[in-house]
Amino acid sequence: MAITSSLRVGMGYDVHQLVKGRELWIGGIRLEHELGLLGHSDADVLIHAICDAILGAANMRDIGYHFPDTSAETEGMDSKIILKKTIELIASKGYQLVNIDATICAERPKMNPHIPQMQQTMAEVIGCDADAISIKATTTEKLGFTGRQEGISAYAVALIERI
Repeated sequence: MAITSSLRVGMGYDVHQLVKGRELWIGGIRLEHELGLLGHSDADVLIHAICDAILGAANMRDIGYHFPDTSAETEGMDSKIILKKTIELIASKGYQLVNIDATICAERPKMNPHIPQMQQTMAEVIGCDADAISIKATTTEKLGFTGRQEGISAYAVALIERI
């Protein structure tokens, strides 16, 4: 039996370690903080989770498949480029983004003051209304690697539709 719905949903998750000597990029913007996220690209945990959700909805694998951490081309890459290319990838398969719902898990820095700028920045990259990008922030009440400020994680769900 073939799937006939034009709507598809995908889920994404990402985590990166917090370290000294790196800039902190989340949601396409640079945040002032004494620690940054370790990764092959700029390690934008939120955009990476969102890209995995979008690609998953289109059944196009994950960002590691399309943007491998073994490639010199992706080393130090701005994750906004990854997001733009992800939108282009799903468009090549006949899909467009409907909306995103994402959650950032971090003890510090506080994310809430930066959420509107993250929404606007990603909306400009995607070519959608900022209202289509829901971002929430939470702590883990000092529990686990997030609570110990060893890393930051993000979860995302994306809805896409066939155009």
